[in-house]
Amino acid sequence: MSKRTDSNVYTIVFAIVMVLIVGSLLATVFSLTKPTITTNQKIEKQQNILYAMGVNDNDETSANFVSTKVAQTEFSKYIKKQLVIEGDKITENDKAYLIDVKKEQSKAKEGQTRRLPLFIGEKDGKTFYVAPIRGKGLWDAIWGYVSMDENMVVQGAYFDHKGETPGLGANIKQRFFMDDFIGEHLLDANESFAGITVAKGNNDPKNEDKTDNEVDAIAGATITGNGVSAMIKTDLKLYVPYFKTLKK
Repeated sequence: MSKRTDSNVYTIVFAIVMVLIVGSLLATVFSLTKPTITTNQKIEKQQNILYAMGVNDNDETSANFVSTKVAQTEFSKYIKKQLVIEGDKITENDKAYLIDVKKEQSKAKEGQTRRLPLFIGEKDGKTFYVAPIRGKGLWDAIWGYVSMDENMVVQGAYFDHKGETPGLGANIKQRFFMDDFIGEHLLDANESFAGITVAKGNNDPKNEDKTDNEVDAIAGATITGNGVSAMIKTDLKLYVPYFKTLKK
């Protein structure tokens, strides 16, 4: 018995058997949990969109989504239309919130027409237009949802990240930063798209001027802030033609 377990053949066969067993177990676990993961991802997107239009469980200082138990019901209650803008074509699609923005950005880089999801919500008699954005921070991806009125004035924003530095760039998902965007104009005085710059050394640290197209930067998070500015300017600019149709 000792001779058999010390042989190379035994070691190789043992390794193969273990790989097959562990691989099968991992595949089984993935298969069993995939539906739950997919459902949770859908609910999280709905929570993000609702948050941006002010449907959330915020307290005085912290940012909180509506609970997962009511997210789907609240989404159906507040989101009245889901649009997909594809070039000059605009269609309604009740699964638009499932569009993968990262894949659409990749399609655009390859010269294909990018699909732009837009969610139209109603709350307290007011209309909100919510768009997803995605970009790059210091270490990895950053993303968010921005809600606007018909004049492209920001009504709310939610930002998140994959791996920004805790206490620095990771603070883009804190209320003190996200709330600064509320009321900021995305267009300049000439009605041209200017976006919003996360400005270091901003002369308006209390962010009282909502027409300067700037918000105050997070100390020590310059690159992450630049990433937020870039994804706002790059992705939201694509929606300008749609908002012009609202003026006709």
